[in-house]
Amino acid sequence: MLLNYTATPIQEIFDPLLDQHGIRLLIKREDQNHPHISGNKWWKLKCNLEEANRQHKKTILTFGGAYSNHIYATAAAAKECRFESIGIIRGEETLPLNPTLSFATSTGMKIQYVTRENYKIKSEHEFINSLIEQYGDFYLIPEGGTNQLAVKGTTVFAQEHLSKIEFDYLFLPVGTGGTIAGIINGLNGERNVIGVPVLKNGRFLGDEIKPYLNQDYSNWSLLTEYHHGGYAKTTPALMTFIQQMEVEHQLPLDHVYTGKLLWAVMEEIKKGAFQKGSTILALHSGGLQGNNSKITNH
Repeated sequence: MLLNYTATPIQEIFDPLLDQHGIRLLIKREDQNHPHISGNKWWKLKCNLEEANRQHKKTILTFGGAYSNHIYATAAAAKECRFESIGIIRGEETLPLNPTLSFATSTGMKIQYVTRENYKIKSEHEFINSLIEQYGDFYLIPEGGTNQLAVKGTTVFAQEHLSKIEFDYLFLPVGTGGTIAGIINGLNGERNVIGVPVLKNGRFLGDEIKPYLNQDYSNWSLLTEYHHGGYAKTTPALMTFIQQMEVEHQLPLDHVYTGKLLWAVMEEIKKGAFQKGSTILALHSGGLQGNNSKITNH
């Protein structure tokens, strides 16, 4: 049982701003690693699916909003690895199905909607037991996919792929903290890792990340001011920026994660935050499926 993986290229961005500040900007195009299980989702799901297989589970159950990249990727991964899948979706059913849920159901994922009140207790023992009573035995992956096995997968990604690239600073978007934790571990305290939380008041993510770290690493930080209003929120300036990156650099971005990431990179360069001659590597973490819909939920 293996997920198919395609090796991904590194794209260099050439721009007058970079020339002015003497900065080299590389994009690790991990969005191209799989048609449907793209970006960091591939690495977060890999070890979880291997563990589900080891436990002889036949069904994967997970949680997410109606536009969730995680739901989309999990549905595709479960089908590819021949698991049944169940998606517990926050909120009420809305028809016709949006592109995310339409794709998920096309893979065979069963969808169950729960109220926002019940969704808040999704991790409680009683709620999980009710799902077991309803669906029988399953392998549970948390919302967003972050757990110890997800961090293990992203650690391997950093060790096998990122560590071999020459760079001074690594930028990546942060939603739940699992990916950045694994990458910090995989780089073993070397280079500078900078996370860009895509939700408002993202300082709390530091406390979410630390328990997953192998050591008390000091080579990472979070830039919390680039959320553009909150999770899945946007601004006209951000949307214009995303369009410009597509047209000028043939770099497709989404407005939930990677658009905010590259915006932060460019703004930090404008501020003169990096020494002349530095190389920045930005991780394109996928999520482009969200461009098929106006995303309002995680």
